[in-house]
Amino acid sequence: MRILIIEDQENLAKLIKNGLEAEGFAADYVLDGKAGQTRLELLHEDYDLVLLDIMLPYKDGIQICKEARAKNITTPIIILTARDGKNEIIDGLNAGADDYVVKPFSFEVLLARIRAVLRRPAAVIPAELKLAKIKLNATTRKVYLDDEEIKLTLKEFSLLEYLMRHANQAVNREQITASLWDFAFDSFSNVVDVHINNLRKKLGDQRGEILETVRGIGYRFKH
Repeated sequence: MRILIIEDQENLAKLIKNGLEAEGFAADYVLDGKAGQTRLELLHEDYDLVLLDIMLPYKDGIQICKEARAKNITTPIIILTARDGKNEIIDGLNAGADDYVVKPFSFEVLLARIRAVLRRPAAVIPAELKLAKIKLNATTRKVYLDDEEIKLTLKEFSLLEYLMRHANQAVNREQITASLWDFAFDSFSNVVDVHINNLRKKLGDQRGEILETVRGIGYRFKH
């Protein structure tokens, strides 16, 4: 999953980005309100969640949130704010935010809030997937093949989850990298193919009967 961070304190933005990537997310950050609003409006379909500071240069987070919702952008938004007064929190939620986190915060608390918000549309994004002989739990980050747990790296897990959530759909490498890597990633590298090959080995799918190669397009989780 991919997260957009709109935060003017670059050190904090980098810390959050690095922490999220260590947990298997892809993350990008921008440092002012106008740039953040532009990125959100143009590329909101590329992001699963936005972390949005309130006090930003050029445009504040409350206004960004209001205008995004007015344009029917439904991407979940968590407000980051140094203002812990009741009115500020109410303003953020009334603007369309899904949750808020008051600064200073621990990364563990932020991560818990992110996962809670991402779990909310349970009918659309179930925590547990069962396809073919594979069971994947996004909450526990465990994968089972025929009820036997297999160990995956964070990127392997994220790639398998992405393919399972798009089961029977042919997805290209650009779609995969847009979801699992940040904007600095070189989409022309063969890293996706390397991860696919590693997954096939761990899943006992060397012939590509589950993780199918779609010639000229990319890959498909077939079940």
